[in-house]
Amino acid sequence: MKKVISFVMAVTLAFSGSTYAAEEEIPAKSLAELLELVKDGKVVNARVNDQREKEFLADKARQAQEVRNAERMQREEEAEAERLENIFEKNEQDIAARQEILAKRLGSLRELFGVLQQVSGDTQGVFEGSIVSSQLPGRGDWLGEFAQSMGKSSKLATIEEIERLWFELQREMTESAKITRFNATVVTLDGEQVEQEVVRVGSFNLVSNGEYVNYDIETGNVLELPRQPAARFVNSASDLQGSSDGWVPFALDPTRGQLLSLQVQVPTIEERVQQGGTPGYVIITLGIIALLLSLERFITLTLVGGKVKKQAANAGSANTGNPLGRVLQVYHDNKDIDAETLQLKLDEAILKEQPAINARIAFIKIISMVAPLLGLLGTVIGMIVTFQAITLFGTGDPKTMAGGISQALITTVLGLTVAIPTVLLHSIVDSRAKGILHILTEQSAGLVAEHAESTGK
Repeated sequence: MKKVISFVMAVTLAFSGSTYAAEEEIPAKSLAELLELVKDGKVVNARVNDQREKEFLADKARQAQEVRNAERMQREEEAEAERLENIFEKNEQDIAARQEILAKRLGSLRELFGVLQQVSGDTQGVFEGSIVSSQLPGRGDWLGEFAQSMGKSSKLATIEEIERLWFELQREMTESAKITRFNATVVTLDGEQVEQEVVRVGSFNLVSNGEYVNYDIETGNVLELPRQPAARFVNSASDLQGSSDGWVPFALDPTRGQLLSLQVQVPTIEERVQQGGTPGYVIITLGIIALLLSLERFITLTLVGGKVKKQAANAGSANTGNPLGRVLQVYHDNKDIDAETLQLKLDEAILKEQPAINARIAFIKIISMVAPLLGLLGTVIGMIVTFQAITLFGTGDPKTMAGGISQALITTVLGLTVAIPTVLLHSIVDSRAKGILHILTEQSAGLVAEHAESTGK
């Protein structure tokens, strides 16, 4: 019973707003005492409710005043917005009228400004790609800003800007006809930046340190070429930089670098030989061997031919240091025999001399025939490589087939290059050998005839 009374008192005090905590227990000894406590709580609740109603009514009046203030501010803002809208419409009408007046007053000048804008944009591209910018950097920046400002309708070109545009165009034309020396930073192949003298030939080429250099449009730097063109072009560049006045022959690139870049890509003789592969090296080796043999045979036969001619002029005494002398020695040793036997003896002596005279000449002829066959072999190998590349990668990229085609063509060229002079060298040394043998045969026949006349046999 006491627990029920405590719970009821706790609930009553919670709703009455008492300062006691809801969980605090207020003991009641009887139901009568509990009733009195409930009545006290009702009185307290009534007093609290009255206080709340008064506060609500007071807050309602305040909120109504705030609503009236907000409505007043809304009316003021709407009036201000209407006033600003009227001003905006008036300004738009004023701007349109003034723009119409401006358009009438500009007339043909608007077309002029359009041309100026177009010329500025085009000139900026020309300046950025011109090697004159290597000496006069930053010219295109102002032109870009000028063209951009001309694109705005509210910005018109001034007399100073028009004169500067004319000046830049005139300076570009003037500099394109001059050969100028200036110092610039040259970026070497290893990335090092070196300050050195640069010679600019109009708007076509740059020369530094006796070699061609290139102007990089992207970075604005002067760069060394990865490889110089042919020696005759580099010599002209060196002569130009070393000259102070007068006329100097110079290999000029009228395409402003395109032909020079192609010349740089032209493979050297060593690179062409490497493109030939193994057949190419074999052909070159045979060509060197043929050349050495031909030189050896030519020198040897020339010396032997001189000795033979000298011996032919002095046929009375035999010198065994040359072929004709040894043949004459056989004649002198067999003067007592008949002419027919003597002929056989002399023929035998000539046959003994023939191997030494014709030595290695046949091998030169073999090389002249084998070289083009090896070139043909390299051509077939190159075409096989080309077709393999086509099978793997298709025909979309010609570079994949370039290696096989290069080998096919280079080996053919190498084979013919070796075969043609080898044939000529073989003809020369063979004619020398045949000339010596002809002298030996001629002298032998003369000796036999003379012996037959003297003996009457």
